[in-house]
Amino acid sequence: MFLGLDVGTSGVKAVLEDETGALIANASRPLSLSHPQPLWSEQNPDHWVEAVIGAVDDLARERPRETSAVRGIGLSGQMHGATLLGRDGRPLRPAILWNDGRSQAECAELERRCPELHTIAGNLAMPGFTAPKLVWVAKHESKIFAEVATVLLPKAYVRYRLSGEMVEDMSDAAGTLWLDVGARRWSEKLLAATGLGLDHMPRLVEGNERSAVLSPELARRWGMGADVVIAGGAGDNAASAIGLGAIRPGDAFLSLGTSGVLFRVTDRFAPAPEAAVHAFCHALGGLWHQMGVMLSAAASLAWLARILETPEAALLAPLGTRVERPSPVQFLPYLDGERTPHNDAHAAGAFVGLRSAAGRGDLVQAVLEGVAFASRDMFAALARSAQPIKELDLVGGGSRSLLWAQIMADVLGVTVHRVEEGEVGAAIGAARLGRLAATGAAPADVCRKPQRLQSFEPRATQRAAYDAAYAQWRKLYPALKE
Repeated sequence: MFLGLDVGTSGVKAVLEDETGALIANASRPLSLSHPQPLWSEQNPDHWVEAVIGAVDDLARERPRETSAVRGIGLSGQMHGATLLGRDGRPLRPAILWNDGRSQAECAELERRCPELHTIAGNLAMPGFTAPKLVWVAKHESKIFAEVATVLLPKAYVRYRLSGEMVEDMSDAAGTLWLDVGARRWSEKLLAATGLGLDHMPRLVEGNERSAVLSPELARRWGMGADVVIAGGAGDNAASAIGLGAIRPGDAFLSLGTSGVLFRVTDRFAPAPEAAVHAFCHALGGLWHQMGVMLSAAASLAWLARILETPEAALLAPLGTRVERPSPVQFLPYLDGERTPHNDAHAAGAFVGLRSAAGRGDLVQAVLEGVAFASRDMFAALARSAQPIKELDLVGGGSRSLLWAQIMADVLGVTVHRVEEGEVGAAIGAARLGRLAATGAAPADVCRKPQRLQSFEPRATQRAAYDAAYAQWRKLYPALKE
């Protein structure tokens, strides 16, 4: 039996998977965000640990026999979060998260300090990444910066609390702007540009390698054996790729979670920073991936549901499973700024085209289409550096909506597949990395593609209408920015 733990932004998921790859049980615990100032987004690192332990407690209570049989644990998690530890191993301040936009000025400063940054890290300096956050801390919280002994990413902090070991995997480390992504090692030059050194960084392993062993205390708590292996794990998107069997060059998927991610596997380091495309290590040695990121995907629908004080399901139900024409209202989903392709932390969301006849359904449809249009922007950005994507799997919370899946197919012009376990992909991927680390099995034997539940083909008549709507939508960002 193998345990996968996903430390997300809005919650923690824990899954049990058996030796055949079947999902046996899952549990989750919610997490809350703090926004103490505009553009700020923070979490208490200890809340991740409490949620993880609580979720596994639930599994151990509900499925004690299966939980006690766990041999390997894998971790996945939200990327980029700066968890600053003092010499005592305790957090010095709340973690600064991936969707925090305070360090825009520090990004420009970092690129001035290290002109080779794009070449080494393969990415633009963006506020979401970890390194600019440390430049901000050094400038605005100098006393805290002086006390920093180690910087960990969210899942690495959870690993530390589960095992006592400070270790990070290549895929998550690639999102810090401190990794030489092509060489798969920390870059002393990039670290020096933020006033840090190799001694501030955790040890590096590949995602399917053994990184640590579960502490005896927690092993006893959950009835597990004495040598439960913890794998290197992966950043949330690379872990989702493992769960989806996306381990071959050309494999692609679109995640509609809190953020939106377009992910494509490559067999080489293929940076394209001019298009705000991320180039990261995959969770398996010898593989990399390209990624387009939008910061508010399913979060946009959740925002509208909160504003209208109506559950998301109730907002979607009146629209059915398909629409016949674009909404007369258009929506920019830049509620927390945007990465691909604009790299603009100050970009803002907007409804455009409101008239007195507009109803709630028009607004809901506009949100779904706005996220789809932003996904099309990411498609165009990735197409600049490689072959176009012909089909993709749809995962994340947004994949539950048949309507959204059809809109995606119509807007993107490619076949979209809903797949089994689309909502726990990162946790499933983490469990499979735990299995690889514990057994030494071949990735191709473990990381199999899930069953496709339903496929959505682009409809020719709607495609033409969406092409026109997308062309109009593309004008909104530059007009409103101006």
